[in-house]
Amino acid sequence: MVQKAKILLVDDRPENLLALEAILSALDQTLVRASSGEEALKALLTDDFAVILLDVQMPGMDGFETAAHIKRRERTRDIPIIFLTAINHGPHHTFRGYAAGAVDYISKPFDPWVLRAKVSVFVELYMKNCQLREQAALLRLQLEGSAQAGAVDSKEPAGLLAELSARLAAVEEQAEALSKQLDDDSADAAAVATAAHLERKLTGLRRALDALEPGAGGASALPSQS
Repeated sequence: MVQKAKILLVDDRPENLLALEAILSALDQTLVRASSGEEALKALLTDDFAVILLDVQMPGMDGFETAAHIKRRERTRDIPIIFLTAINHGPHHTFRGYAAGAVDYISKPFDPWVLRAKVSVFVELYMKNCQLREQAALLRLQLEGSAQAGAVDSKEPAGLLAELSARLAAVEEQAEALSKQLDDDSADAAAVATAAHLERKLTGLRRALDALEPGAGGASALPSQS
């Protein structure tokens, strides 16, 4: 069963949070509310999020300050942040949002379809990264176990390698489809860059798997544990 991605919604006004939930419910992901910057930072201590929708104008810790804290933490610095604001102070205000680490800056009232489409891109990228990490962890554990058992030269890992190769092929196919979807002038530069980074990671893992195939140096490519 595929686990749902979590999306953090940060706004001090309950009616705005309700509106965001109504817009994003169609994505069928887990929506987490936070009514302040402090509450958002607490949620980020324990959960992983695909994307954060962050209101700029909040009492106490505003969106800019909240984003600065998020970007300072190693655990959360790479989570995409989309700023939402009801006030347009011009280019300087927008620049401040990007300087704080936002991948996008949207003024209210916004087009619900556009917001949903932007969020869906980051959810897809997050899910692909999760799949890639799972495949890499599975391969690493199996290879370590085989080496420790002295079975590096046996045929036992072959079945696992074939299974991993098939799973990786499915992820590669999804990543390619996503890249084609982003191959469009309206796509966010940050989303395109993230997709390209994911493809590079997939290419590296594919090379590692190919090197472990029996006809390509296979077991001999593994470091000796003796």
